[in-house]
Amino acid sequence: MRPVLWAAGASVCSCLAATALVQPGPDLFLGMLAPVVVSVITSLMVERTYRRNPTQVTPLMMAAFVGKMVIFGAYVAIALKVLSVRPVPFVVSFTSCFIALHLTEALCLRRLFAEGMREDPERTAPDAQLIRQ
Repeated sequence: MRPVLWAAGASVCSCLAATALVQPGPDLFLGMLAPVVVSVITSLMVERTYRRNPTQVTPLMMAAFVGKMVIFGAYVAIALKVLSVRPVPFVVSFTSCFIALHLTEALCLRRLFAEGMREDPERTAPDAQLIRQ
């Protein structure tokens, strides 16, 4: 649940920043919609995967990266061509929200991994592989 709250906070901050740069409107909301939804889903999946099997986080993140490229590419194309949103407000909103949410996601990952290291001190040992054998 914590990643969702962090995503909401980052979204509000990026919305305020975007509002300072461009005229508010539905374009700002549409620019934030996909990054927020994808970020929340990714964060929840990563946290659940880490709790089950930490070794599967990297493959999940790689798959999520590819999925995000496809989803965001299609979303931007649809928003600009089909929905005919104003390009500048949409791009400012999308970019600021995208960056804020990825920074938030990185901080949440850092927190998650730090908690995992505290819970299992054997993982932090320099010779963790040797200790297990």
